[in-house]
Amino acid sequence: MTRPSVPAFATVPVTLIALAVAAVLTALSGRYGYHRDELYFRVAADHLAWGYTDQPPLTPLLAKISITLFGDNPMGLRVVATLSAALTVVVVALIARELAGERNAQIFAAVCTALSGFVLGTGHMVSTATFDLLAWMVIAFLALRLLRTNDPRWWIALGVTTGVALENKYLVVLPLAALLIAVLVTGPRSVLKTWHLPAGIAAAALIAAPNLIWQAANDWPQLIVAGGISEDDGTENRIMFVPLQIAQLSPFLLPVWIAGFLRLWRTPALRWSRPVALSYPILCVIVLATGGKSYYALPLLLVLVAAGTQPTLDWLHGGRQAVRRTVFAAAALLTAITSAAFTLPVLPESAVNLVLPVNAEQGEQIGWPELTRAVTTVWQQLPADDRARAVIFASNYGEAGALAKYGTDLPTAYSGHMSYADWPAPPDDHDGPVVVVTQERAPQYESHFGTCTEAARVDNGHDVDNEEQGAYVLVCTGPAKPWSQLWPDLRRYY
Repeated sequence: MTRPSVPAFATVPVTLIALAVAAVLTALSGRYGYHRDELYFRVAADHLAWGYTDQPPLTPLLAKISITLFGDNPMGLRVVATLSAALTVVVVALIARELAGERNAQIFAAVCTALSGFVLGTGHMVSTATFDLLAWMVIAFLALRLLRTNDPRWWIALGVTTGVALENKYLVVLPLAALLIAVLVTGPRSVLKTWHLPAGIAAAALIAAPNLIWQAANDWPQLIVAGGISEDDGTENRIMFVPLQIAQLSPFLLPVWIAGFLRLWRTPALRWSRPVALSYPILCVIVLATGGKSYYALPLLLVLVAAGTQPTLDWLHGGRQAVRRTVFAAAALLTAITSAAFTLPVLPESAVNLVLPVNAEQGEQIGWPELTRAVTTVWQQLPADDRARAVIFASNYGEAGALAKYGTDLPTAYSGHMSYADWPAPPDDHDGPVVVVTQERAPQYESHFGTCTEAARVDNGHDVDNEEQGAYVLVCTGPAKPWSQLWPDLRRYY
């Protein structure tokens, strides 16, 4: 069957929109400070490996490259995130083109992507979700190209892209599973009857093999992490799934992606793309069943947004154009304002509490120097003889990462959280006092360190209600047993 061709690509305007996104993200990349995950990636970048307790190796590797090329500061680290967001804008426009979107539809798709809170939020800082989003968009584009052309060679490109994506985050298997189910339900099943499919799977497996081998050799710690997330947050994730899907993408894009779903499902000329439409609700069912976070399904909404740009523009050219364009302009302006306020560091630190219910990650970029100063003050109050045998122990990787970055007058801070537990433990001859940083006091936890006394509380100076506000800095008498024996008991997977 002859497949439809696609319109010309709106190269110049789409590129300009992507550059505008890059400019905004660059201008704001130095505000607030590092996110707790970035502080972790920064240290992980000095311990490059084929795998980590909670993730594959790609994000720490990209962090290392960005720091090396652009500087060891938030702006330098975030260059790779900015580039990823800009490329995402371009790929979504290409998806709109693949779905028969004309020039203006492609431009509109790029604008919608540029204004999306999820894209801006993941583009602002380095996270596994940053590069996962770009990978999903490339996979969606290649899948659409495969379905539209019925050319089985696209399976190879899909396999290679999937393999690279698996070196960043395992979540990429979810949309692929959803798409496979959708193809089996709606067709065309002919795209599965080719040797290129197993060849693509083999390519993905070969690229992902180093990390998979590392995980297997270390008893699959990432599965323990995932299980802990589902157990701890599964119920809340299910309750908030739909509201956060809408809020994190942008409520004002809701009509666009609904129009996109209906267009893919109902338009005879796009019947070949129906599996892509069906894959979104299938993916939602999978995420809800496993208790995953709402953003696990968000990337596919951008595909539906790309599909919905053409019918949205057609609606704008319908009756009462002046009214419709006024509504459209107001919606675009509100989208830009709310997306920036909720995902970018544009508010004063003192106002960040307003957005934390929707995006708690804003608060996690504030207060790390203040935490370090509190620990430094306590450390310097220890007698000199005690400091020679003392250890600083942080309850989570954000605290440990902050002390590594800002604690110029401090020794190495240790932690049992995630891959920090795999890096060197304190030497056994450091049997003196332990300065413990912890979000909450827990007698069972503190019993590992003898008798503990509160020495300070953390105050970020802006009354931001983040996870470290009010954290405790304790001085404990010493490890309950040698560190080499104690260390396995201090490992935390979530």
